[in-house]
Amino acid sequence: MITIVIAEDQRLLLGALGSLLDLEEDMKVVGKANNGSEAIALVHKLQPDICIMDIEMPGITGLEAAEELKMENCKVIILTTFARSGYFQRALKSGVSGYLLKDSPSDELASSIRSVMNGRRIYAPELIDDVYKEENPLTEREKEVLTLVADGKNTKEIADQLSIKTGTVRNYISMILEKLEVKNRIEAISRFKEKGWFK
Repeated sequence: MITIVIAEDQRLLLGALGSLLDLEEDMKVVGKANNGSEAIALVHKLQPDICIMDIEMPGITGLEAAEELKMENCKVIILTTFARSGYFQRALKSGVSGYLLKDSPSDELASSIRSVMNGRRIYAPELIDDVYKEENPLTEREKEVLTLVADGKNTKEIADQLSIKTGTVRNYISMILEKLEVKNRIEAISRFKEKGWFK
């Protein structure tokens, strides 16, 4: 019997997923969580074979929870609406066994769980195409600058925090806008978010 914990902050979907998987003869949902920290606690307590995890949940996100569960015996499958290459790359780094999209057919989920239990990794095909297509173009320093911009810091505050000159910060920002092909800071932040590149 494959034992499963599901983490999903939309209660309706959590219930539906649980009922759906319980219909499978070889599967049993042993725990349900509404956020990442509940999921981690349930995995420690119940030692399931599989944890199905949404990404965007309150508190600890699914990706952060997956990183924390990396050393556990439980295999993590991300089930999300977000087909973002940045999220997918982070999921790969945290060693997840599967990354599926919520609009996949329901029978695909059960067969993916069985494949993962047999040692395979299952990823939504459209994400694999994206990964080869799109790498984050910013350097580590540019990412740092953009993260501070997103935190609402102005040029002087960024310069102080990174111990660089305000002119240097401006140069970084114009490089960021150029690389992301956007006109201003707001667009840069939303483009970066859209791609799932923020850590």
